[in-house]
Amino acid sequence: MKAALYTKYGPPDVIQIMEVEKPVPKDNEVLIRVHAASVNPYDWHFMRGMPYPLRIAAGFRKPKDTRLGNDVAGQVETVGKNITQFKTGDAVFGVCKGAFAEYACARESALALKPANVSFKLAAAVPIAGFTALQAIRSMRNAPPVQKVLINGASGGVGTFAVQIAKCFGAEVTAVCSTRNEDLVKSIGADKVIDYTQNDFTKGCKRYDLILDCIGNHSLWACSRVLNPRGTYAQIGGPTGRMMTSFAARFVAMAVLSRVVSRNFVVVGAKLSTEDLSFLNDLMRSGKVTPVLDRSYKLNELPEAMRYVEGGHARGKVVITLE
Repeated sequence: MKAALYTKYGPPDVIQIMEVEKPVPKDNEVLIRVHAASVNPYDWHFMRGMPYPLRIAAGFRKPKDTRLGNDVAGQVETVGKNITQFKTGDAVFGVCKGAFAEYACARESALALKPANVSFKLAAAVPIAGFTALQAIRSMRNAPPVQKVLINGASGGVGTFAVQIAKCFGAEVTAVCSTRNEDLVKSIGADKVIDYTQNDFTKGCKRYDLILDCIGNHSLWACSRVLNPRGTYAQIGGPTGRMMTSFAARFVAMAVLSRVVSRNFVVVGAKLSTEDLSFLNDLMRSGKVTPVLDRSYKLNELPEAMRYVEGGHARGKVVITLE
């Protein structure tokens, strides 16, 4: 079978599409014939081995695991002997290691049945971005529904999910994006739009119960000024540079501000959750959430797809197709 591998850290050119043996599922795993897989910032961070502390787990000089890709959608080829929820032929989506390949193995707990009304391409776009958006909205001190939510970077992979999920919780959503993306965020439910090329949301008069920040281009103090008392600022993801110095300083500032300004400052990263995957499944099945796709690429075009996502201007999600 064909699979995307990388044997050293670096730019997208380090990715090689190679012939490898088809994996064999363990007792608690499912072998999936991959139809689609989506690209996340998570993937290119591992590709580059950046920031450097990531290499503590991934390997200091070269990657320990040469596979890439995590979001997957496809059909069950075979199942391990302990599998009870899935059978051969089932259409599934979820999370696995090595999703950029014709076949991949995933744990039963990391998968869900794909809704019949959702394509493999759309389903593959969901897991990591969907988990992140959902868990960020749930990060508030007071459980949803929340009243007023601002999403900075609303047109990106996480942002497009956050807009729709926040609306499902009954929130009034203000989306921050560029001029070219205003129509997009309105089409998925944003009540109000702030064009960041024209206005700075931290200098406005409106206050929010939750600021979900996918960009991190404003100071915490500036963001705290537009948070309601006991509101939450949720930062998505971590650093993009080589080191984590600035991120560590921001994290310390979050801890301090949480104590002195009566607001909650948190960092949110996607955590695999069977319950959350089922919840996202239900939202897609009901039509309340529809993944936004920017572009799709073939497996041999993965380096180009990585380069595009790494540029930071994708509108919604980028998907790799293997059908």
